[in-house]
Amino acid sequence: MQVMTKNKQKTDIGLIGLAVMGENLALNMADKGWHVSVYNRTVPGVEEGVVERFTNGRAKGKTIEGYTEIPDFVESISTPRKIMMMVRAGNAVDELMEQLFPYLSLGDILIDGGNSNYEDTNRRVALAEQKGFRFVGAGVSGGEEGALNGASIM
Repeated sequence: MQVMTKNKQKTDIGLIGLAVMGENLALNMADKGWHVSVYNRTVPGVEEGVVERFTNGRAKGKTIEGYTEIPDFVESISTPRKIMMMVRAGNAVDELMEQLFPYLSLGDILIDGGNSNYEDTNRRVALAEQKGFRFVGAGVSGGEEGALNGASIM
């Protein structure tokens, strides 16, 4: 289900993970002229409504589209897709990649901004390449203010 539709135009980039860093990175991207799709993994009964809260709150009136289903989220992004994952390093990244793979197209790019261990990143690069996708391990630093005003992405 799509949460917010401004128009049918494809977005420039997708961002998954609407905790402090993800929200602020999405706002930063929108403020720099990017059209952004956002999605948040949720635990039923625990984290429901995160996307709606963000798109109707801090992102209201900005070029940010919210999605609550992975297929709709992926379809909303122009190809080759660029999807930044701002989720906790570890199994969450692997699980999310497996959920995304069926909906991606050859040449799409997954970006892990969660400061993962380099060995995990190397394994994920190989896995993505086997499937025809690209994978970038890019740690994000700078905290909440940095994410909003100019994060350090390594």
